[in-house]
Amino acid sequence: MPQPSPRPALIPHLPSWIGIGCGWLIAHLPWACYRPLAWLLARLMRLLMRERGHIARTNIRLCFPELDAAAQEKLWRDSFDSMAFSLFEFARGWWGDLRPADALTPVSGLDRLKQAQSLGKGVLLVSAHLMTLEYCVKILARHATIGGMYRPFDSAAFEWSVREGRRSYTENMYTREELRAVLRHLKAGGILWFAPDQETRRGDSVFVPFFGNPAWSLTSTHQLAKLSGAAVVPFFHRRKPDGGYELEIGEVLQDFPGEDSIADTARIMALFEAMIRRCPEQYLWLHARFKRQPHGKSPY
Repeated sequence: MPQPSPRPALIPHLPSWIGIGCGWLIAHLPWACYRPLAWLLARLMRLLMRERGHIARTNIRLCFPELDAAAQEKLWRDSFDSMAFSLFEFARGWWGDLRPADALTPVSGLDRLKQAQSLGKGVLLVSAHLMTLEYCVKILARHATIGGMYRPFDSAAFEWSVREGRRSYTENMYTREELRAVLRHLKAGGILWFAPDQETRRGDSVFVPFFGNPAWSLTSTHQLAKLSGAAVVPFFHRRKPDGGYELEIGEVLQDFPGEDSIADTARIMALFEAMIRRCPEQYLWLHARFKRQPHGKSPY
């Protein structure tokens, strides 16, 4: 990664530094502490995050109409349980270490990733915003040298601290504004992880189906593959019931990119939908995924 930027001063960013200190302490707690703490945190989050909770309920209702009200409510509660636990995983990812058992987690399909990279082109490693993303990317980084795209933190102190934490296991992290650097990385044969499944006002987007609903979706996978010549490879990851992790590299997408950015984007969203259906409680349902609609009326 590039040389680190100067560390933000303590006093002007004191609240952020206190939060970072708490995160560092959490990252060094015994793993056995996380489950009971997450249980308590999930209940507090469900109580306090009323607006986001409403968004999550609406998303689940839209995406799983085949479930009855009781099943939808259970999925909603389970998603908060998973999200609460993921906060401890994020802390471990940024400021702590992998558990010894997780460091030995096998990656299914790793040979596909290495084969795609051996062709001399870059690899776009695409996945949805499953809550295990940070910790599982850290596991994957023990097997492959990867970079990633991310949204910077508003807090300068958090941005510096998290970026420094990621320096230990990523080759580089790029913001959405660093397109030229991203293309250089891919054209040089690098692996780039990113998750283009959220709605944003920046970047070229189109309406495509997502769980049977029109979703304003970035065409970035099509655009990056077309500009760089990189192979596009799915990356699935989840937390298993036994507390371990499952990582799976899928097959290289054939005939991608095509000529039609809408068709390619629909293909990527269908791929993400299939991933989410494998562990729906681990998806980030708090995001207002369907806020923008063709008819102009938000379901939220």
